[in-house]
Amino acid sequence: MKNYRFVYLIRVALMLIVVFLLMETQITAQEIFPSHPIQIIVGNPPGGAADLHARHIAEAMQKVLKQPVLVVTKVGAAGTIAYQTVANNKPDGYTIGLVMPSFLIHTQVDTLFKRKPSYNIEQFRPLARLSADPNIIVVHADSPWKSIPDLVADAKRRPGEITFGSAGLYSGAHFICEIFNAAAGITMTHIPYQGVGPSITALLGRHVDSMATGPGPGFSHLKAGTMRGIAVSSDKRLALMPEIPTFKEFGYNVEYSMMVGLVVRKETPPAIMQVLRDAVRQAARTPEFKGGLAKVATEVAYLDEDEFLETWKKDTKVFGEMIKRIGRKE
Repeated sequence: MKNYRFVYLIRVALMLIVVFLLMETQITAQEIFPSHPIQIIVGNPPGGAADLHARHIAEAMQKVLKQPVLVVTKVGAAGTIAYQTVANNKPDGYTIGLVMPSFLIHTQVDTLFKRKPSYNIEQFRPLARLSADPNIIVVHADSPWKSIPDLVADAKRRPGEITFGSAGLYSGAHFICEIFNAAAGITMTHIPYQGVGPSITALLGRHVDSMATGPGPGFSHLKAGTMRGIAVSSDKRLALMPEIPTFKEFGYNVEYSMMVGLVVRKETPPAIMQVLRDAVRQAARTPEFKGGLAKVATEVAYLDEDEFLETWKKDTKVFGEMIKRIGRKE
């Protein structure tokens, strides 16, 4: 009997030691996070707005965290592969996803086509929004349309004959043109391309009549005078391009921005989440990050987790309405 009690006490003591060691290990892991490099997953090719955001924020974050922050490119399926990569990684804070409007659009398009979504928005938790660029409706410099009223009047005379290019079917640039069409009561024909660059090339080559672009991709062409901006989807004129009026100045209730933000897996521990939020907040305020975005005519529009979540709920609703308007397009 005594031997049994002794063995029992030994077992209890060993169990308590194991529990204590596990707790100590967990606390230590949280205290030293990060202990190795963090990666930011990007679904767009190098050199574009997504890649530039990622590289500038990574450079600023690693100075705060005292660990390397690496940008890893996972191009494919209009960003879906990158979002899948984040969804399939451990929720340990070491894998961050850089997201754009496509993040909120893909799953709704999958639903429209009755496809199984490759990821679910509920798998993610917002970390921070970095920027929110409006879109500019642009036309060729030699176009007869000097303003939005000119374009609208002509489109009403010739329904469906005026074309607009975009970065692709169901892309953010596609949506802003559809929002404009609905607000103005006109019909223009959509010509999708594989990215913003090809659509700009098409406009400059007079293969399409108009398109929507962010300030970054269109800035050099607008300043060079090879294309003309006739309306911007912000609530006020852009500081870098004050000559371009807003839609609202012409009476059209069109306000839309293309967010760029960071997300992590939903199950990321609160302590780790707090470290990342603090790091991103500090990084987004640095002159280096602000200056990096300014080079592509983009202003920092930082939002912390809760505010960012509210904006993506609103954007998801707007995208859903536009997807219903556009319908199934192959």
